[in-house]
Amino acid sequence: MAADMRLQKYLSRAGVASRRASEELIREGRVRVDGLVVTELGTKVDPHVSSVEVDGQPVQLEPPRWIMLNKPPGCLCTRNDPEGRPTVYDLIGAEHGSLFHVGRLDYMSEGMLLLTNEGSVADKLLHPRNRVPRRYEVTVAAPIPRDVGSRLRVGVKLDDGPASVDDFRVRAGLRPDQLVLELSLREGRNREVRRLMEAVGVTIHALKRAAFGPLELGDLPRGSWRPLDEGEIDRLRALNRNG
Repeated sequence: MAADMRLQKYLSRAGVASRRASEELIREGRVRVDGLVVTELGTKVDPHVSSVEVDGQPVQLEPPRWIMLNKPPGCLCTRNDPEGRPTVYDLIGAEHGSLFHVGRLDYMSEGMLLLTNEGSVADKLLHPRNRVPRRYEVTVAAPIPRDVGSRLRVGVKLDDGPASVDDFRVRAGLRPDQLVLELSLREGRNREVRRLMEAVGVTIHALKRAAFGPLELGDLPRGSWRPLDEGEIDRLRALNRNG
């Protein structure tokens, strides 16, 4: 580890928040280094020597951690819900409570969700310019219009700009009144798949993220999680370096 590290990187590596959220903590004057409030984003700290606090609580670096969760439907990507609904943090246990999720899946969506304390890697994986692919399996009502695939590849207009898919395949569903659409996207905007389906007149029955970047959900049971192995983490970091 380098002797000096930018403060926002230190906070993200410590699992406090993502890099961008850590920058906001610094701007808000909630971070102290060696007893002094720091608001300069370029401030560097020595992780072996400097004393860092957020809201008066000491912060120390943790070893990098990554886990993969198969998020079930009816579960929120948040730490706490005022309405008492289940969250992904109920599933992964208190020992992983400091990890933050890499992107989101909406309440009724399911599938792969990555959680980590390596904020700098997570931020770059999510940045639109790096175009990291996400693959979804969308169970829809059959039949669908014949031109759905071509429209999605060319692109449709959403309220936040045009959107398109890189890949589109159709296979039979478990029931005769259903089909499964396999889609690959590279942006990950808020509820993008649901909005795309609405734009082309397709009714969604279920939405599942099956892959993120080089990682596949595989046969991980719904509601279960596992740590990523070193090879998987290295492949995510390689995407980060290439971005």
